[in-house]
Amino acid sequence: MANHKSAKKRARQTIKKNAVNHSYITSVRTAVKSFRSAVTELAASSEKDIKKVQPFFAAAQSKLMKAASKGLLKKNTAARTVRRMDLFLKKALGSSN
Repeated sequence: MANHKSAKKRARQTIKKNAVNHSYITSVRTAVKSFRSAVTELAASSEKDIKKVQPFFAAAQSKLMKAASKGLLKKNTAARTVRRMDLFLKKALGSSN
Protein backbone atom coordinates (compact mmCIF):
# COMPACT_ATOMS: atom_id res chain seq x y z
CA MET A 1 0.00 0.00 0.00
CA ALA A 2 1.15 3.53 -0.73
CA ASN A 3 2.54 5.53 2.17
CA HIS A 4 3.28 8.93 0.64
CA LYS A 5 0.55 11.44 -0.12
CA SER A 6 1.45 11.60 -3.82
CA ALA A 7 1.53 7.79 -4.10
CA LYS A 8 -1.91 7.54 -2.50
CA LYS A 9 -3.26 10.09 -4.97
CA ARG A 10 -1.69 8.22 -7.89
CA ALA A 11 -3.31 4.98 -6.66
CA ARG A 12 -6.72 6.69 -6.57
CA GLN A 13 -6.21 8.11 -10.06
CA THR A 14 -5.14 4.72 -11.40
CA ILE A 15 -8.29 3.04 -10.09
CA LYS A 16 -10.50 5.69 -11.74
CA LYS A 17 -8.60 5.57 -15.03
CA ASN A 18 -8.72 1.77 -15.14
CA ALA A 19 -12.50 1.92 -14.72
CA VAL A 20 -12.83 4.42 -17.57
CA ASN A 21 -10.52 2.42 -19.84
CA HIS A 22 -12.33 -0.84 -19.08
CA SER A 23 -15.66 0.78 -19.85
CA TYR A 24 -14.42 2.10 -23.19
CA ILE A 25 -12.89 -1.21 -24.24
CA THR A 26 -16.19 -2.90 -23.37
CA SER A 27 -18.06 -0.45 -25.60
CA VAL A 28 -15.59 -1.17 -28.42
CA ARG A 29 -16.23 -4.91 -28.14
CA THR A 30 -19.99 -4.31 -28.06
CA ALA A 31 -19.79 -2.17 -31.22
CA VAL A 32 -17.83 -4.88 -33.06
CA LYS A 33 -20.30 -7.56 -31.94
CA SER A 34 -23.24 -5.39 -33.05
CA PHE A 35 -21.64 -4.99 -36.47
CA ARG A 36 -21.02 -8.73 -36.81
CA SER A 37 -24.61 -9.58 -35.83
CA ALA A 38 -25.98 -6.97 -38.25
CA VAL A 39 -23.90 -8.46 -41.07
CA THR A 40 -25.02 -11.97 -40.15
CA GLU A 41 -28.66 -10.86 -40.32
CA LEU A 42 -27.97 -9.15 -43.64
CA ALA A 43 -26.41 -12.31 -45.05
CA ALA A 44 -29.43 -14.36 -43.96
CA SER A 45 -31.93 -11.96 -45.56
CA SER A 46 -32.86 -12.04 -49.22
CA GLU A 47 -31.98 -8.42 -49.93
CA LYS A 48 -28.34 -7.48 -49.53
CA ASP A 49 -28.34 -3.73 -48.90
CA ILE A 50 -25.05 -2.50 -47.50
CA LYS A 51 -26.67 0.72 -46.26
CA LYS A 52 -28.29 -1.19 -43.41
CA VAL A 53 -24.96 -2.20 -41.87
CA GLN A 54 -22.94 0.88 -42.81
CA PRO A 55 -23.77 2.74 -39.55
CA PHE A 56 -22.67 -0.28 -37.50
CA PHE A 57 -19.39 -0.45 -39.42
CA ALA A 58 -18.74 3.26 -39.04
CA ALA A 59 -19.46 3.19 -35.30
CA ALA A 60 -17.22 0.19 -34.68
CA GLN A 61 -14.41 1.61 -36.81
CA SER A 62 -14.63 4.95 -35.05
CA LYS A 63 -14.50 3.37 -31.59
CA LEU A 64 -11.58 1.13 -32.56
CA MET A 65 -9.51 3.98 -33.94
CA LYS A 66 -10.31 6.21 -30.99
CA ALA A 67 -9.22 3.45 -28.60
CA ALA A 68 -5.99 3.13 -30.58
CA SER A 69 -5.34 6.86 -30.44
CA LYS A 70 -5.89 6.83 -26.67
CA GLY A 71 -3.44 3.98 -26.27
CA LEU A 72 -6.03 1.44 -25.14
CA LEU A 73 -5.30 -0.72 -28.18
CA LYS A 74 -2.26 -0.91 -30.38
CA LYS A 75 -2.75 0.87 -33.68
CA ASN A 76 -2.09 -2.30 -35.67
CA THR A 77 -4.62 -4.26 -33.61
CA ALA A 78 -7.30 -1.69 -34.37
CA ALA A 79 -6.40 -1.59 -38.06
CA ARG A 80 -6.38 -5.39 -38.27
CA THR A 81 -9.80 -5.60 -36.64
CA VAL A 82 -11.24 -3.02 -39.03
CA ARG A 83 -9.82 -4.92 -41.99
CA ARG A 84 -11.29 -8.19 -40.74
CA MET A 85 -14.68 -6.51 -40.32
CA ASP A 86 -14.43 -5.20 -43.88
CA LEU A 87 -13.60 -8.66 -45.22
CA PHE A 88 -16.44 -10.18 -43.18
CA LEU A 89 -18.87 -7.71 -44.71
CA LYS A 90 -17.63 -8.31 -48.25
CA LYS A 91 -17.83 -12.07 -47.79
CA ALA A 92 -21.39 -11.79 -46.46
CA LEU A 93 -22.41 -9.69 -49.46
CA GLY A 94 -20.89 -12.23 -51.81
CA SER A 95 -18.32 -9.99 -53.46
CA SER A 96 -14.69 -10.97 -53.84
CA ASN A 97 -11.85 -9.11 -52.11
